[in-house]
Amino acid sequence: MGKMSAERRLDDTEAQAVSTMIRTSPRKLNLVAATIRGKTVDRALAELTFSKRRIAGEVKKVLQSAIANAENNHQLDVDSLVVKEAYVGKAMVMKRWHARARGRVGKIVKPWSNLTIVVREREETV
Repeated sequence: MGKMSAERRLDDTEAQAVSTMIRTSPRKLNLVAATIRGKTVDRALAELTFSKRRIAGEVKKVLQSAIANAENNHQLDVDSLVVKEAYVGKAMVMKRWHARARGRVGKIVKPWSNLTIVVREREETV
């Protein structure tokens, strides 16, 4: 009497990796995710390696996880993988306050993000 297994949401030639609770705003994370959308995985890894943005290392880890999922779980060819989707979602927001003059408060928000990367095996054109 277990739970019924859900159907796979992705195609047979796709694999994904998800990272939750990344400590940066979704707006900043989306700038990095936009740089790798539609590129081959080796080109995307090279861009993330040499990116100056702090969060690029975390995005690189998620992309490597998606590549490993494609290779080990779905037996896809790593050399023909392309980043199909890289999208960002909002997670929680920590709210803090900072004492200001005359008894007032300055609001501090510390946003967190979620990141999903989907890689797809490119069809060989002969």
